[in-house]
Amino acid sequence: MSDHDHDTRHAPGLLDELELREPRRFKVLLHNDDYTTMDFVIHVLRRVFHKNEDDAVRITMAVHKQGIGECGIFTAEVAETKIETVHSMAKSAGYPLRSSMEEV
Repeated sequence: MSDHDHDTRHAPGLLDELELREPRRFKVLLHNDDYTTMDFVIHVLRRVFHKNEDDAVRITMAVHKQGIGECGIFTAEVAETKIETVHSMAKSAGYPLRSSMEEV
């Protein structure tokens, strides 16, 4: 039997199933606090989440009124990076702004 007579690429169906699976998705949330200014939240939404002015204001108002606002839906790695960026920016500016992620 020659090397060309058998298929060593993958077990039928196994790799196909893995290739079709969508990555888990997470929504990134901002949480209200009594110290972070609305202007700073808008700045974060524009810079980190690339929101336009209207969307940034809308999300900021949700954070302010409902205590939480959704910034977007991302893969786990992207969500984690955005959360770290938010926390780093907030700490540098002296604000306690918190962000978290929740599986969709």
